[in-house]
Amino acid sequence: MAWGDRVPARFDEFGEQLFTQLMANAGTIPWERVRRAGSKLTTPLHPDDYLSLLNPLWSARELRGRVERVVPETDDAATLVIRPGWGWRYDHRPGQYVGIGVQVEGRFQWRSYSVSSPPKRDRRTISITVRAMPEGLLSGHLVKGLEPGTIVRLALPEGDFVLPDPPPQRMLFLVGGSGITPVIAMLRTLDRRGTMPDVVRHYSSPSKDRMIFRDELAGLADKHEALAFHELHTDADGMLDLADLDEICPDWRERETYACGPGPMLDAVTEHFEADGLEDRLHLERFSLQLGGEGGEGGTITFRNSGRTVDADGATTVLEAGEEAGIGMPYGCRMGICHTCTLTLVEGTVRDLRNGDEYDNPNEPVQTCVTAAVGDCTLDI
Repeated sequence: MAWGDRVPARFDEFGEQLFTQLMANAGTIPWERVRRAGSKLTTPLHPDDYLSLLNPLWSARELRGRVERVVPETDDAATLVIRPGWGWRYDHRPGQYVGIGVQVEGRFQWRSYSVSSPPKRDRRTISITVRAMPEGLLSGHLVKGLEPGTIVRLALPEGDFVLPDPPPQRMLFLVGGSGITPVIAMLRTLDRRGTMPDVVRHYSSPSKDRMIFRDELAGLADKHEALAFHELHTDADGMLDLADLDEICPDWRERETYACGPGPMLDAVTEHFEADGLEDRLHLERFSLQLGGEGGEGGTITFRNSGRTVDADGATTVLEAGEEAGIGMPYGCRMGICHTCTLTLVEGTVRDLRNGDEYDNPNEPVQTCVTAAVGDCTLDI
């Protein structure tokens, strides 16, 4: 860990006072002018090289955050309260997700998680809520192995599963498991604004104890007469039968519906709404990649700048093939949403494993986390 990651508290407080003073003068002296002037004084180093010693969050080279608290929510889920550094904007929309990079076993691992805190410009922190998955190296580390004070890398908020402004007059939330995380940000925002519309919320979870935010959700329902809360404990009661929607929410066909949860649940919800011709009223957020298209034929993938090649079958993504070859492949969500993994296809053909679309134009950008080789191909990395 770098020295700047272990700054003494009083040194950090001094740095914050300096930062506050600089911001107070920002109206008369543009900060970029200060940085340019500073770069002349610090050459060959950059002002960031010194500022990061005062506070590792003061870097313009990459967006960083410091974990302030890790708050247990259930036995396998926790909320991380993170203080972002320079470059963060508190203008995300409720429901969006952020990328977080954490060093695990000497290597940065990136994943995307929904922001569970509501947007508020005068806040100094954001929150993400993570459930540890059995196969998840990073999620387990975030929930049970991350210490307050850890410096993490951040990516700015993205995503279209968001609360409209103004919100619909009638809404239905269909939530399963950790799919509650973007929805809680929406509900917290509506509560804070005092603009709770007519909302019906159905939350499925294996048991009462594994329901993230259950007490808060129940409290919101008690506070707002227009907010109905239905819960289903699937271990005891089985999975949600969508035929029961007419009983749970008789006017569901007239509502804007927001669904987030496991893939099979979302597939069933999509089929149910399409059967009634209501797909335009359905808004989905998936937490896992659904590879439904045909695979590629496979081939030899050449990573031009690295000078490495690897043989891959048609079910192996370009991202996975590159990692197997020992290349530091860029990635974020690993599910085709954030585009962090995009590289230039120099030549050859790749196929999108979600829908079967092929890309074969020279120097075309492709998402490596959802594409596989169709014959030999070359990528620029």
